[in-house]
Amino acid sequence: MNATIKLIKSKIKPEQLFMLSVLLVNGGNYLYNLILGRFLGPDKFADAAILVTFLLVLSFVAMTFQLVAAKFSVLFENESFQSFISTLYKRAFIVGIILALAIIIFSAELQEFFKTSTSKMFLLFGIGVPFYFLMSVNRGVFQGKQELTSLSVTYQSEMISRLLITFSLLYFLDFDSSVLIAVGILCSFVFGMLPFKYKIFSFKTSFKLDVDNSKLVRNFFIITAFYELTQIIINNSDILLVKHYFDSYEAGLYASLALIGRVVYFIAWMFVMLLLPTVVQLKKEGKSTLPILMKYVGYIGMIAASIIVACFFFPEQIINILFGSSYLEIAPLLWKYASATGVFAISNIFAYYYLSLDKYVPVVLSGIFGLLQVVLVTVYHNSLAQVVHVQIIAMVLLLGVQLAYFFLNHSKSVKIKKTI
Repeated sequence: MNATIKLIKSKIKPEQLFMLSVLLVNGGNYLYNLILGRFLGPDKFADAAILVTFLLVLSFVAMTFQLVAAKFSVLFENESFQSFISTLYKRAFIVGIILALAIIIFSAELQEFFKTSTSKMFLLFGIGVPFYFLMSVNRGVFQGKQELTSLSVTYQSEMISRLLITFSLLYFLDFDSSVLIAVGILCSFVFGMLPFKYKIFSFKTSFKLDVDNSKLVRNFFIITAFYELTQIIINNSDILLVKHYFDSYEAGLYASLALIGRVVYFIAWMFVMLLLPTVVQLKKEGKSTLPILMKYVGYIGMIAASIIVACFFFPEQIINILFGSSYLEIAPLLWKYASATGVFAISNIFAYYYLSLDKYVPVVLSGIFGLLQVVLVTVYHNSLAQVVHVQIIAMVLLLGVQLAYFFLNHSKSVKIKKTI
């Protein structure tokens, strides 16, 4: 048995193990949403989808801290690294407390705006926010240091605990489902902190970063925060706006559509997790970063195309298997929504690639088209089909400008090399 385990470890690279782990985690999270959709039905699933969307929004906000931790865990060493991480933990915790208080204080207003059954779901969610920020910095250290096994365990701990706790509560307790789901999410934040690098979590540090490094961290943090804001807008604004503009039944239908259509984005995320530290390391070593970009764009392009084709030819079968016959009304829109998310996933690879290289034009472009998407959905929401169509327009335009920037930047780099 031990010999078999050793053989597997010798054959499987850490990157491959991490990608397998991410697939399992995404699969578990997907199963979580699918079971909720089948168990609750469209009306109640609309409330659950709001909590899941809030979780996604939180993950993007906290991802700012994770990416900053990942990048500078590669660049900083010894005392500089210790000072940087200690400071980042403190600031992440403070931001988490502020956001938690905001969610708790305005829980009644959130209930009214999103037309949910209770405000308690937002209150419970808010309590868990500081834990999520600490968890994200912890993950960033693992990501930057390429401790992919530990990084995988944190994601698995969060996913498995959320599955087990949520469905145990729903099965054994006859209570408001949205409140029980919020409790499960709150508990999963705590379990997601395991394993925790407690030795570098200190509120006291005698060493300070120099002015140049502090400026480098600050600039990257600001631009990453801006980009994650665009991710929030593009990934989640449609669900939140649909919940506001449409009734619970249609919002529940749309939530199931979004969940199926976003498969390609969730798969793409594992490549993004590997892309940033790899590009930073290659740049640090003076090596070409273009091959790794082309490799990942190729992967995502093939995956996106496969999912779109499947959604085009078998929409009713897919929805019936995953959510059940009560959601079949949304089937004609499935391939269209998958197209929008597929195009966005590809453009996202380009944006994170340039973010890793400290080039921020693609980040600004994502912000512009993220706002365009919100404006289009706000103006054009006569039907769910119209909501999907305007998103396709926004995402195709975004990919177009990202590609234009890539080709212009690449041709400029080639010319510079020829003149040297």
